[in-house]
Amino acid sequence: MAIRRSAGLLVHRMTDDAGLQMLLGHMGGPLWARKDAGAWSVPKGEYTEEEAPLDAAVREFTEELGAPPPPGPYTSLGEIRQSGGKHVTVWAVGGDFDPAALRPGTFTMEWPPRSGRRQEFPELDRVGWFAPEEARGKLVKAQGAFVDRLLEHLG
Repeated sequence: MAIRRSAGLLVHRMTDDAGLQMLLGHMGGPLWARKDAGAWSVPKGEYTEEEAPLDAAVREFTEELGAPPPPGPYTSLGEIRQSGGKHVTVWAVGGDFDPAALRPGTFTMEWPPRSGRRQEFPELDRVGWFAPEEARGKLVKAQGAFVDRLLEHLG
């Protein structure tokens, strides 16, 4: 079985009142609707071997948020393996994004299960800015490593 791979961008900013903040997306769809802790992610998506991971990260940011990402420079935060086996590679980039500007891409799934009905849901149903400690509690567990790596990079 082939390894599933995703790539994403962790946008961060420094504010006078809140300090360092990171942009995270809450996963859309009915499986995540009532969850908060562990239901947020770095904006990311899957790619194939034919696509460069950074190109995929930029493409997925645009698809998931409906706006292009900050222009860079991009700093590699490496790769992690999530509990389901997916390998996720992330780059950090300084920038800003207004959560009200979210225009998410969508996906279709059978819902309710075994109903035969297909429904469309947003890939991300909301985005928000979070300080590092809060981000760790919101992120899918394995992605918390990217918070630590960003803090290490920023010194």
